[in-house]
Amino acid sequence: MNKLSTENQERYSRQLLLKEVGVEGQLKLKAAKVLVIGAGGLGCPVLQYLVAAGIGKIGIVDHDVVSISNLQRQILYREDELGVSKAHLAQQKLQYLNSETIIQIYNTFLNKDNVEDIMGEYDVVVGATDNFESRYLIDTYSQNLYIPFVHGSVEGFEGQYSVFNYKNKISYSDVFPSQPELPKDYVIGVMGALPGIIGSMMAMEVIKICCNLKGVAADALYIFKALENKLIKLNY
Repeated sequence: MNKLSTENQERYSRQLLLKEVGVEGQLKLKAAKVLVIGAGGLGCPVLQYLVAAGIGKIGIVDHDVVSISNLQRQILYREDELGVSKAHLAQQKLQYLNSETIIQIYNTFLNKDNVEDIMGEYDVVVGATDNFESRYLIDTYSQNLYIPFVHGSVEGFEGQYSVFNYKNKISYSDVFPSQPELPKDYVIGVMGALPGIIGSMMAMEVIKICCNLKGVAADALYIFKALENKLIKLNY
C-alpha cells in the first residue's frame, strides 16, 4: 500500500509537511520494525516518540518491574504500578497512544540463548540499557545480523549517544574495547530530565535511519554536558 489513510494524514500532518519526510518517509516509518532493549529511563522517551512517530512494529525487551526509585525518570509509570512488569505496562500505555503500532513484548533478560531469535525480527535495535554485558551482546549480534545499533547512556548530568554498525561499520566494541570493572552493587546517580534528553536524541536517530535521512550519528560519539550546556562531538 503506497498511500496513507485520511486519519493518518491528519495524525502525522506535522511530519508530512517536512520535505525530508513526506508521504514516502511516513510509509517507511510505518514499514519499520524497531527493537528497544530496556524500558527504563532512556527506553521510556524512546518508545513514546517512536510510537507517536508511526513506527509500524516495536519490540520491547525488559524483565524488570516498577520500583519507586524509577519514578523520578521513567515517565511511563505511576505510583500505583509498583511491582508491575514494565514491559506489560509500556505495551498497554503505548497502545493507547497509537493503536496501529504493533507492540511485541519480551518479558525476559536478553542473553546469548535468545538474542539472535529476538533481534533477527527487527530492522534497527536500540540499546536503552545500563547493563554493560547487554551492550556488548547487542553489539555482537547487531554486527552479525547487519542491524544498526542506536546506543545511549546517562550518568549524573552527562549523557552520550551514537549509532554503531551502520554504513561505516564502526562498532560499539571498536570505541569501547573493554568492559569497565564495577562493583557488583554499583548504582549510578542521574538527574531525571537527562534520560529524556538523550532518549529523545536516540529516537531521532532511529527516525533518521528508518527514513534514510542524512546526518545519522554514526561518525562520532556525542556527549551532552547539562551543567555546561555543551554538546561535544568525538569523531571516530
